[in-house]
Amino acid sequence: MAAQFFSSLADSALLIAAIALLKDLHAPQWMTPLLKLFFALSYVVLAAFVGAFADSRPKGNVMFLTNTIKILGCLTMLIGAHPLLAYGIVGFGAAAYSPAKYGILTELLPPDRLVAANGWIEGTTVASIILGTVMGGALIAPHIARYTMYYDMPFVHSPAEAAMVVIMAVYVIAALFNLRIPETGARYPVQQHKPVRLITDFADCFNALWNDKLGQISLAVTTLFWGAGATLQFIVLKWAESSLGMNLSEAARLTAVVAVGVAIGAMVAASKVPLKRSLSVLPVGIMMGFSVTGMAFYNRALFPDRWGLTMGHMHMPAYLIVAYLFLMFVGALSGFFVVPMNALLQHRGHVLLSAGHSIAVQNFNENLSVLVMLCLYTVLIWLNVPVELVIVLFGTFVCLMMWLVMLKHQANQRVFDSVALIGEAKH
Repeated sequence: MAAQFFSSLADSALLIAAIALLKDLHAPQWMTPLLKLFFALSYVVLAAFVGAFADSRPKGNVMFLTNTIKILGCLTMLIGAHPLLAYGIVGFGAAAYSPAKYGILTELLPPDRLVAANGWIEGTTVASIILGTVMGGALIAPHIARYTMYYDMPFVHSPAEAAMVVIMAVYVIAALFNLRIPETGARYPVQQHKPVRLITDFADCFNALWNDKLGQISLAVTTLFWGAGATLQFIVLKWAESSLGMNLSEAARLTAVVAVGVAIGAMVAASKVPLKRSLSVLPVGIMMGFSVTGMAFYNRALFPDRWGLTMGHMHMPAYLIVAYLFLMFVGALSGFFVVPMNALLQHRGHVLLSAGHSIAVQNFNENLSVLVMLCLYTVLIWLNVPVELVIVLFGTFVCLMMWLVMLKHQANQRVFDSVALIGEAKH
C-alpha cells in the first residue's frame, strides 16, 4: 500500500506538471487530453505481455523494476523530450506495474476479503490522487515555484520543470518501499516468452473473462468506469476554467475533490457491500451519469461572489462550496459502485485465470476504453464544442451504457443464477 501510494502520488502530480509544460510550449488545447491517451496506450499495446511478466517473478520485484521505468520517463521529460512522448514512457512503466500491484491481493487474501482489500487499495490510491493532484497544482503555483527554483539546477528553467525534480524524488521513495515488499510464496507455471504464444494465451484469457457470466458484467462496468473517469478528469479542468473562471493550479483542486468523494464511496462499499451482493450496486452507475450532467447547468454566476463562508482573512465563495460538495457527491457514487465490481472481477479472474493475466485483461479493456473516450473528447475540443454540451453528451452516454449492462445482467439471471458462480472454479 505504501509503495502504491507514493508511485500513484507521483503519477498524479506529474500529469499536472506535464499539462503546465504543454502550456509553456504553447501547445493547442486539444493536445492536453492526449497526455492521458499516450499514458494509456502502453496498457493496450503491452496487455498480452505484462501479465506473464508479473507472474514470472515476485510481485515486489516487478513493482521495483517498473517504478524505475517511471523515473526514466520523468527524467526524459525534464531533459527536453516532448511531454507526450515522455508521459508515454511513464505509462509503459505503469502498464507493467498494475498487474503486480493488484495481483498481489489475490495471492495474499481469501475471496471474502477482496472487497475490503480493494476498498483499502482504492482508498489509498485515491488519497494519493488527491494529494498528488494538489501537489502538482501547488508545485507549479508561483509562490511555491520560487522556492523550488531557488537552487540553480540543470535543465530546470520553469516551475513545471522544477516540479518534476520533486516528483522524481517521490518515485524514488516508492522504489524504496518496493524493495521491502516480501515474497508471498505464490508460484505460477513457467511463463511463455514467444510473442505469438503470449498473444494467443492473452486472447484465450480475454475470451474466458468475457464469456463468464459474472466476469462480463464486472468487466463491462470497470471498463466503462475507467474510460469515463479519465475523460471526466479533463472535463472538470475545462469546466473549472470556463464556468468557474479558475486557472490550472486552482482547477487541480477540483479534481482532487472528486477523488475525495471516490475515497469516501470506496470505504463505504468496503464496509457495507459483501462480494455476494456486489452486483446490487449497478443502479448507482446510472445515478452517477445522471448527476454528472448537472455540471453543464452550473456556473459561478448563480451565486454572487459576496456569498460564502468567511474565516478570518479567508473567504470561500458560495459557488465554490457548492461545486466542491457536488463533485464530492459524484465521486462518492463512483467509488461506491466501482469497488465491488473491481473485487468481483479480480475474484473471477483469479478463479478462471491467474492474478497477473486477469489484471492484464482488465487493464487492456479499461485502457482501450480510455483511448476511445479520450479520442472522442479530443475531437470535440478540436471542433470547439462548448464544454456544457460535452458534459451532457458524456453523462448521457454513461447512463445509457450502464442501463445496457443492467439489461444484460437481467438476461443472464433469467437463464440461471449467475451470482451462484461466485466462489466456483472453472472445470
